[in-house]
Amino acid sequence: MNTVSQPAPTALTTLPSALRRLYLLRFAFAAVWAALLFATADRLGPLSGTLLVLYPLFDAACAVVDLRSARTADGAVRRLSVNIALSVLAGIALAFALASGIPAVLRVWGVWAVTAGITQLAVGLVRRRMGGQWPMLVSGAISALAGASFFLQADKDGASLTNLAGYAFLGGVFFLISALRLKSAERND
Repeated sequence: MNTVSQPAPTALTTLPSALRRLYLLRFAFAAVWAALLFATADRLGPLSGTLLVLYPLFDAACAVVDLRSARTADGAVRRLSVNIALSVLAGIALAFALASGIPAVLRVWGVWAVTAGITQLAVGLVRRRMGGQWPMLVSGAISALAGASFFLQADKDGASLTNLAGYAFLGGVFFLISALRLKSAERND
């Protein structure tokens, strides 16, 4: 009897598939999160506070999943590790900022959005040959610019959390686009 064995898939060939699933999850989470925050954005309460702390912690968890998928596949490992640390620190800082009000939350979120955006841009640059990464590059750049805007908004009267909901939803849309582009790139291989 002749048996033909197929080579085991390498991490590099399974990474786009793993990223596609992760990006779809991130889109779904961002959409639900944004809707819930938008509904509670007028003030800091238990639900909005929980949502604000949860978002960067979810980002960190997703980066851990991404890191495990990418460990041998690409050069994003160090950048993903930085993202994990930044997101965990942001979650902790947001928990403390909640006691000081919306302006403090916007400042912390702004700093995190700038640094996370730069990190996302760096990961997208490393992975650009994989395909499906231009949405991550655009999203990273927009995140950095939006973060600066959030920081500056904190000093204005009537500062609100509403823009954070829009920011998260737009980021989720970019994850959805990237997931669809990764699927398209996989079919073309």
